[in-house]
Amino acid sequence: MKTLVLAEKPSVAREIARVMGARDKHKSYMEGPKYIVTWALGHLVGLAEPEDYDKKYATWNLEDLPILPERTKLKVLKETNHQYKAVQQLMKRQDVGELVIATDAAREGELLARWIMQMAGWKKPFKRLWISSQTDKAIKDGFASLKPGSQFDRLYESARCRAEADWMIGLNVTRALTVRFNAQLSAGRVQTPTLGMIMDRENEINSFRSQEYETLTADLGDFQAVWRAAGGDSRIFNPQETQELKKRVDGRKGTIAQVKKSEKVEPHPLAYDLTELQRDANRKYGFSAKQTSNVLQRLYEQHKLVTYPRTDSRYLTSDMTATLKERLDSIAIGPYASLARPLLRKNLNITKRIVDDSKVTDHHAIIPTEQTVLLNQLNPEERKLYDLIVRRFISLFYPAAKYDSVAITVQVGSDSFHVKGTTVKESGWREVYGGDYSDDDDERADDAADHERALLPDVQQGQSVTVQRCHIKSGRTMPPKRYTESMLSQMEKHGLGTPATRADIIEKLVSSDTIDRQGNSMHPTGKGKQLIELAAPQLRTPDLTARWEAELERIARGQGKPGPFLDSIRSMAKELVSTVKASKAEYKPHNVSNSHCPDCNARLLEKKGKRGKFLVCPTEDCGYRRSAEKRLSNRRCAQCHKKMEIKEGKAGLYVQCLPCGITETLDKDKQHVNKRDQQKLVKQYAKQESIGSNLGDLLKAAMEKKGK
Repeated sequence: MKTLVLAEKPSVAREIARVMGARDKHKSYMEGPKYIVTWALGHLVGLAEPEDYDKKYATWNLEDLPILPERTKLKVLKETNHQYKAVQQLMKRQDVGELVIATDAAREGELLARWIMQMAGWKKPFKRLWISSQTDKAIKDGFASLKPGSQFDRLYESARCRAEADWMIGLNVTRALTVRFNAQLSAGRVQTPTLGMIMDRENEINSFRSQEYETLTADLGDFQAVWRAAGGDSRIFNPQETQELKKRVDGRKGTIAQVKKSEKVEPHPLAYDLTELQRDANRKYGFSAKQTSNVLQRLYEQHKLVTYPRTDSRYLTSDMTATLKERLDSIAIGPYASLARPLLRKNLNITKRIVDDSKVTDHHAIIPTEQTVLLNQLNPEERKLYDLIVRRFISLFYPAAKYDSVAITVQVGSDSFHVKGTTVKESGWREVYGGDYSDDDDERADDAADHERALLPDVQQGQSVTVQRCHIKSGRTMPPKRYTESMLSQMEKHGLGTPATRADIIEKLVSSDTIDRQGNSMHPTGKGKQLIELAAPQLRTPDLTARWEAELERIARGQGKPGPFLDSIRSMAKELVSTVKASKAEYKPHNVSNSHCPDCNARLLEKKGKRGKFLVCPTEDCGYRRSAEKRLSNRRCAQCHKKMEIKEGKAGLYVQCLPCGITETLDKDKQHVNKRDQQKLVKQYAKQESIGSNLGDLLKAAMEKKGK
């Protein structure tokens, strides 16, 4: 009998097939003496749509909500139907006696495999391949220690509950909002609180009132120090007080009131999980979270250079200890050789800060594999991300950084001046980063930060100093910063999404026009601002998701049961829909343009697409749509000689000079050209075709050509 192996992607299936000797290639699978390896293309089976339960649900009606089937159904997804049929046929082969689930070793990977098995009616034994890297060694070791499939039943139940709960809440609330307010409004237990946090930050920024302030620095000859109030604030908000302070201390003698020296020991940072890596990649290279996920997936799946990427752990497991030197040896090349080679010549210092089984759930931290790396085979994006992972991994085995922190307090009469300095004693792990001591997260608003790492002379307590001159510097209080990909850390903190889904949630908010990226910053759109007000209060904050995730985790551990959890979700769906139905609020489209639909004269809405902005008619049965980009004609304005823009109104095409306001109609020629010909003509004319001297001539030429 043969064993059927179900991978998640064709690329992973090919690697498993190669390693396990399944070399006979077919369209949808590979086969060998012992193994048949096929793949799922992601989800082949999903939850059924409302219309699959009752055809009336194909039309969205408020009175039909909430839709809460007693027993959920599954359906084969149309876009991957061909692959499902191939997998189903393999499962029904008489010579197949066992199945190995080799999908991603995580909650979602377990779910997609179980749904396929359920839909295909699999009744035979099955086992689980649970590996954290795609190297040949990891695959062989994984197959040598396959786990019983039943060991992951609770993980599947947790995944199923999450999927069904998201379906019941997301589908019902989205339909309710969309129908009630006649706009495409999407809501859910993860995306809505994420939008809520972005909106909260926006409100903080809008309500913030900036204030001017000044700081005063005293030049004491060998060093400078900043005045601070008794509470520690260096900012002075009254200019008159600054001048009085300057007069009070300028030229006066003072005393070194305190010299405080302390040795600081800074341990190495923890290994990367996905969220921390996405955060660093954004901060250092401007990568979006989705971009980091995609590049990381290639390093894991294609190049086999890093371990499983979708992890929320920053620790390693004890069974990996014996592999750490082998991993260091594989990366000891090029710029990393001088950093890694010294570690290979001695015993590694492996502490609880590196290896801690109690802090690893499904997968350990992201680290390099034992695969030999060829840096010239990586593109620039992959090279940058790999560099982050490798340097972080090497730094785990370096000692703590040690430096002396010196804090000096100078007393001039009743006023105190302060300065801090740093003297490096041992670079430790910071040597891996070139001895860089800069703090990228320092967001302090006052100017005292400028003196935190000043070079200080050797001074003694009680020593006399003189204020030789005073420097006044002006500043402004700054509002909180808008979220960038730092949003990922907030989502992680509040339990919103998983490492694998957080980037996609942000992209969904962007694509649905509820938030907008401006540079790296996230701004709520007019639609997003209204949506957060229209959504039920319990959906706006992360509290709901935090409770969900806690309960799902209990189910995964066998401490909770699916039934009560899903019953509570049904009750919540009813409550949320009732709230929308009873709402007296109104929704006003934020993206109404100045252009009108040529068919029904409704004001067109401006939207974003993959190919740029476009205009669409909001009338349900109209469907008119066109690009929002300017279309310039060859016709020049008689007054300013600039090219006129092609416009389309209720009467058809015309050209207009926007600076001058001059408009030229098509007169009698327009009535001889139907709408389809007009659209073709616009495309020709926008490409600056040289038929005729104006739009009327162009239309005539087109009609004459059509008449022939």
